[in-house]
Amino acid sequence: MIKKCVIANRGEIAARIIRTCHKQGITAVAVYSEADRGAPFVSLADESYFIGPSRVQESYLNADKIMSVAEKSHADAIHPGYGFLSENGAFADKCEAAGIRFIGPSGNVIETMGDKIAAREAMEQAGVPVVPGTDGAVQSAEEAIQAASDIGYPVMLKASAGGGGIGMQAVDSADALTKAFESNSKRARTFFGNGAMFMEKKLANARHIEIQLLADNYGNAVHLFERECSIQRRNQKVIEEAPSPVLSEQTRQKMGDAAVKAAKTLGYASAGTIEFMVDEQENFYFLEMNTRIQVEHPVTEEITGLDIVKLQILIAEGEQLPFTQDSITRNGHAIEARIYAEDPDTFLPSPGYISEFKPPEGSKIRNELTVTKDFDVTPFYDPLIGKLIAKGSDRQEAIKLLQEALRDYRVDGIKTNIPLLMEILGHEQFAKGNTTTAFVENYYLTNEKSNQR
Repeated sequence: MIKKCVIANRGEIAARIIRTCHKQGITAVAVYSEADRGAPFVSLADESYFIGPSRVQESYLNADKIMSVAEKSHADAIHPGYGFLSENGAFADKCEAAGIRFIGPSGNVIETMGDKIAAREAMEQAGVPVVPGTDGAVQSAEEAIQAASDIGYPVMLKASAGGGGIGMQAVDSADALTKAFESNSKRARTFFGNGAMFMEKKLANARHIEIQLLADNYGNAVHLFERECSIQRRNQKVIEEAPSPVLSEQTRQKMGDAAVKAAKTLGYASAGTIEFMVDEQENFYFLEMNTRIQVEHPVTEEITGLDIVKLQILIAEGEQLPFTQDSITRNGHAIEARIYAEDPDTFLPSPGYISEFKPPEGSKIRNELTVTKDFDVTPFYDPLIGKLIAKGSDRQEAIKLLQEALRDYRVDGIKTNIPLLMEILGHEQFAKGNTTTAFVENYYLTNEKSNQR
């Protein structure tokens, strides 16, 4: 049994993990940087340790400092949350070598699925459909142009390593590809230390739908249905919901079965997510696998009644999954809106001092918060300040509840993306479930609207 856990993260996900640790009788240890000295998650923990300057390379990405805290606090586990070291296979291996449970999959699996080219190959071997694209990395713009002529424009240029939309760009011509290749490869090298690029066919009117997985160390694996994550800006998710408003039960079952097969083929053990692109005919194709807890996991928890963090911990403790696929049911509809400290017109971060902060409350409303009143949002981290989740008996009720809650959401001192969220939720195409990955571009960033802003 895990007795003490270091949460190697910050913000709302750190607070979220701390809550479940307390429910499980586990002592929670927080780590914090200079910028996070007064952050809410720090005071929630049973113990907290300062790990350095605000820059992530000197604090949250410094594996040696995290391991030092685990040693000092006599912790027997580390939960990485999402981002930072969560998909760093070397860090998982370092934990194992030190006799500390890493609450996540093995380092080998993390490394395989973190390399998008290797992940494609693994999925093909597992029989999971992949988007047509290059078999390996493309080394130059010239090579990319040749490959694109075989694939057919438009294509998605992608960094092999990393995520969050970094190093990713849609291109529709050779000229655009020439310009995009060098800039995206350079950006990927800067962020991930790996500038390798590959390409996939860009699917028209596609949706981004993912399957939540759980798997233990005994070969058991289940899925917790799907999440629709198509509402994005700059390839970053903004609104997520469960279940998808469009999937047929037949496709839902096929996608779930494919994801479970992939997990078993990999020998996966923990929570994880298989992301798919789904076309207009409901053909689905592997996009990537996230070997960690997802930002949007609350919507799945709301419709299944399961605590995914708790299940991660149980699996790390060596327990078998406490249920089978047939016993997992879904109830109602949940939608999550990510609240960002950003200009809703430009999507640029809006750091600053929060002079007033009053999130909405209600029995069908759930808040996961990074900030509080009198908190400084710094430019050092992702501008997510909170997640707002509404659970309804059906999608229509969930939308209405989320709209009402957003109207009551008060944040003074900085700009937020709440106007964007309200506009999306109130759009007739969103109400109809026409939520493709081009939604924001098509209905929010129209030429007419751009000229007005």
